[in-house]
Amino acid sequence: MVEQDVAALLAARGEKLAVAESSAGGLISSRLLALPGASAFFLGGAVIYTAAAREGLLGITGDDMAGMRPSTEAYAALLAGRVRQRLGAEWGLAETGATGPSGNRYGDAAGHACLAVAGPSGRVLTLATGQADRATNMARFAEDALRLLLAALRG
Repeated sequence: MVEQDVAALLAARGEKLAVAESSAGGLISSRLLALPGASAFFLGGAVIYTAAAREGLLGITGDDMAGMRPSTEAYAALLAGRVRQRLGAEWGLAETGATGPSGNRYGDAAGHACLAVAGPSGRVLTLATGQADRATNMARFAEDALRLLLAALRG
């Protein structure tokens, strides 16, 4: 499982991770926290599902969002950077998207997600599953976010 590889690398380096997820609904954090010894690398995470959560938990204001919309690579990068900063982690991981069964209010189809890693090496990725099943997309978003983080950790 990819989360075991992520955990092993983070723990071996003594590095910490913070997570901001939206459409994945906590599945990224859940997969990491299910591992024994997660406290060695996991600082915390938040489900940033609304503008209220974005501002209240990450301090991202309307001014920070000027010219940007959710469900984009730029927004995912902002989330990853901000959760990393707020929790004092070496790495930040973020996901934002549309799980389904329909698209989001920004015009993205179900199965669209943007993922980002902030840290010593940053990465962004846009994913389109082509699926409308909510649970399937949530699981896929979490899996691909962890795979993106693993790629960044491996450099």
